[in-house]
Amino acid sequence: MADRIGNCRIVGEIGSGGMAVVYKAVQEPLGRIVAIKALKPSIAMDSQFAQRFEREAHFMASLQHENILHVIDFVKDGHSMYIIMEYVEGIDLYDMLEHSPRLPVEVASIIALQVCRALDYAHFRGIIHRDIKPANVMISKKGEVKLMDFGIAKGDKLADLTETGTGLGTPSYMSPEQILGDKLDFRSDVFSIGIVLYQMITGEKPFVEDDSRTVMQKIRLDRYVSPRKANPHVPRQLERILARCMEKMPANRYPTTQALIDDLMEFLAPRVPMNYSARLVLYMRDVGILTDQEADAILAAGASRAPRSSPVDARLVRHVGMASAVFLALIVGAGVTIQAKAGRLAGDPDEFAAESGAPVVPERAGSLLVVVDPWAEVYIDGQHVATTPTARPISLPPGRHFLKLSNPYFQQVDREIRIRPGETERLELELPALTVEDAGIIEGDQQPHARGGP
Repeated sequence: MADRIGNCRIVGEIGSGGMAVVYKAVQEPLGRIVAIKALKPSIAMDSQFAQRFEREAHFMASLQHENILHVIDFVKDGHSMYIIMEYVEGIDLYDMLEHSPRLPVEVASIIALQVCRALDYAHFRGIIHRDIKPANVMISKKGEVKLMDFGIAKGDKLADLTETGTGLGTPSYMSPEQILGDKLDFRSDVFSIGIVLYQMITGEKPFVEDDSRTVMQKIRLDRYVSPRKANPHVPRQLERILARCMEKMPANRYPTTQALIDDLMEFLAPRVPMNYSARLVLYMRDVGILTDQEADAILAAGASRAPRSSPVDARLVRHVGMASAVFLALIVGAGVTIQAKAGRLAGDPDEFAAESGAPVVPERAGSLLVVVDPWAEVYIDGQHVATTPTARPISLPPGRHFLKLSNPYFQQVDREIRIRPGETERLELELPALTVEDAGIIEGDQQPHARGGP
């Protein structure tokens, strides 16, 4: 191992693969920590592997996005090539799944969302990644998600480095068309991210080789096991997202990567009312990837960047649990419900009243946040006030109220709720399925009425 590469002093080896070795280094005279990916000496400089390595450097250098690992420099001499990249202190998704095989659905969806944002940026520039898998997704200790390794990526203006009829990638995460060696577009990456998301929420890959079929045959021909069968806690809304990602025919998948992003954001908005990076930090703390002290310091650093008009005591983040973390995120104004499609903060009583026709509520009103799977029309005290999913809490006067949740394809739910001044009550439930009698099949053979409330 060389002591120096360019203006970088090697500190030690991070990892090694079939084609390259990754080192940790200090870039001088800036004094910043970087990662250096070096082509192995055994790889000939005129080989196809070297061409892919150089192409990766050019692709990644052209993609400046917060969810893509940044390339700082590319060094090429007569003996080898080196990609100098930002150093991310954290854990890759492969190791995270080894540590904790099944992730909470909101944590998995946050990771998938950030990877999709990176892909959308690359797809817009005509670049297909073609090797989406857990080992190529990095989660930093600060809760940042980075997509790595564009070694077999393909641009629409560049020749492919694979021969006709062959495909590169990791078999378990390939799309059907990639296995067949067909021409690929962005929808191949959408299929692969669906496989990764499935694995995160179930702890299992959707397609696994057995005695009767290879994994590639199963991807092409077989239906995967429903994620709700593997994990009953998977919401139906997320199950539908997965189903659309992993359609066998590309034409049946999401029409754009942005459409997938929109659905993931809609799924997350009512479930994660805080900054997404903070939620990942809390999860890594809870499973022991981060210590309490590391998590406290990271969250405190985020709180210290709050505007002067919203001072935050760093002590708020000490020994923070989910409830206090949500409170902190609300104070800081980081993420909160602004990530809903409405694109604005919730809870303005006058604004809500103007839109819904509900009466203006007192300044010391409380609020109700309703999360329903799959969806429902929300009636309070006999008045229609919202249709889920919505990330906006419903402002209500303090006291007792009567809640009705209606969906023509599920049983109606009636609840009595009590609202306290200045507090937000959260109601989260799954609507019960209709019985045969409810569906009107026995008596009168009536069909359920259309969506829009009773």
